[in-house]
Amino acid sequence: MDEEPQNHMSNKNLQLLILRNAVLISILITLISCSYSFTGASVPPHINSVAIPLFIDRSGTGELDVSEKITNSLIQKFNDDNTLLVTDRLKANSIVEGTIIAIKDDAAVVSGNETITRRRITINIKVIYKDLVKKQTIFERNFSNYEDYSVEGDLFTSRQKAIDSAIENITEDILLGVVSNW
Repeated sequence: MDEEPQNHMSNKNLQLLILRNAVLISILITLISCSYSFTGASVPPHINSVAIPLFIDRSGTGELDVSEKITNSLIQKFNDDNTLLVTDRLKANSIVEGTIIAIKDDAAVVSGNETITRRRITINIKVIYKDLVKKQTIFERNFSNYEDYSVEGDLFTSRQKAIDSAIENITEDILLGVVSNW
């Protein structure tokens, strides 16, 4: 009879050991997967630099400095990412050219009495990413992103913050499109 409780205890210990190991393995898998990065996943090995000329604004909205803001934001994102060196066209292995197709400012939230309470800034950009070494287009793609803003308070400041945030979002999408080709 004494053997039965010992077997029961050893089975219980074995179950605890298995559970503990399963938890440890789950934690390790989670940590490993969190550190995975798309950076450089699809950049051809012969490309180590990129030129980013001023984006062309064909939106017709007349937004002040939007071309410069988008271009500068994208350059900063590439510098922070450090996958490709940003340089001038004569020294670059690749180029990202962009055209701002549209900047829309539409109602986003309308209250019950048909009053607009939030608006949405949407930016659409056509991007062409070219391999200057092999003289071929890697991709030609449209990117779109947006940000909502409140119509209460300082409308101009709220709208500008929304534009800046939409620019941050869309330039992050463009960076990811170039370095991971998603």
